[in-house]
Amino acid sequence: MPIRRPRTPSLAEEEGVRAAYTAHGGELYRFALRTLGDAGLAQDAVQETFLRAWRARDRYDPEVAALRTWLFGIARNVCIDLHRVREARPWLRALADHETLARGAPPTDDWDALVHGWLVEEALGRLGEAHREALTQTYLLGRPYDEVAAALGIPVSTLRSRVFYGLKALRVAMEEMGVEP
Repeated sequence: MPIRRPRTPSLAEEEGVRAAYTAHGGELYRFALRTLGDAGLAQDAVQETFLRAWRARDRYDPEVAALRTWLFGIARNVCIDLHRVREARPWLRALADHETLARGAPPTDDWDALVHGWLVEEALGRLGEAHREALTQTYLLGRPYDEVAAALGIPVSTLRSRVFYGLKALRVAMEEMGVEP
């Protein structure tokens, strides 16, 4: 059964971009601020995120990913790009707020893990129930194969097969969503 989502605003129209910004701009700003540790860069990141989303609006497919997930994927890439620019041009740091720089940016690993978790959750929703259950029990919960197979009432070899084909389907779903390894 397909997942039903509310109508997504069209990024081709000004009203749609405005609605998307109203719905997700604050979250994207907080994400960028925590990732970059600089309020000015965070504002630039949000602006660049919506600019890139508007430019790539024809590639967005609401059947593949939720708008929020798609925007966070773009924001993550923007933050990485801005971080690389900052590292490549250390003289720009002298122009920034020294208190913010003294505190340092929080580790991006936590945010990367959060965004990655959202993307995996979205991709798992596209799998069949048997494959999703096999992957959830073995990979996400870390349960042993024999224990999961016994709980599901199937042979271990069947569970291994479901995990194998589930991982392949998950990889395809994430590629369709535009997630790069």
